[in-house]
Amino acid sequence: MTSLRITEIFHSLQGESRTMGWPTVFVRLTGCPLRCVYCDTAYAFSGGERLSVGEILCRVARYGTRRVCVTGGEPLAQPGCLALLEALVENGYEVSLETSGALDVSQVHPAVVKVLDLKTPGSGESARNRYENLAFLDAKDQVKFVICDDADYRWAKEKLFEHRLPSRCEVLFSPAAGRQDPAELAEKILRDRLNVRFQLQLHKVLWGERPGV
Repeated sequence: MTSLRITEIFHSLQGESRTMGWPTVFVRLTGCPLRCVYCDTAYAFSGGERLSVGEILCRVARYGTRRVCVTGGEPLAQPGCLALLEALVENGYEVSLETSGALDVSQVHPAVVKVLDLKTPGSGESARNRYENLAFLDAKDQVKFVICDDADYRWAKEKLFEHRLPSRCEVLFSPAAGRQDPAELAEKILRDRLNVRFQLQLHKVLWGERPGV
């Protein structure tokens, strides 16, 4: 029986991506092979509770919400994540996966919305990007860049055009909290006429750095 180590399962508003603002159940898996300098979920690196896929489904069902986001840590670091995603889809949920993109996404269930975080140089983990993953993205998916500074912005712009990302999927530019001024990033996007979606982290606007919201 497939089981996974889970840091938390909670009900909140989606703070990022195309479904920002929608009530969503978050399933946060424990563990991550990356160590981004701005990480705000370091508490998910270790610990957690081992649950079967069936137990996770039972906990998700308690909230009566149709949207589920599987996140981490890095959820794909646990092989059982694929079975969990499939089970959620088969149970009628609209499922999204938040992944660093450092691990293979080719086996993710095709109905799952992949939100793939391409790591900028400012994250300290850009060498871990697995660009082969871009071939497995389609119009429902999203690529996210967390921008720390002007060097990150220029790098993200380069990748935007190099991989023709807007023709593949939606692209998100997000300012790294405490590192990149949001208004400055918004002005750059407008100045350069970029076909990207600017986003702030809604959950941090509402609740700050509290985990589980």
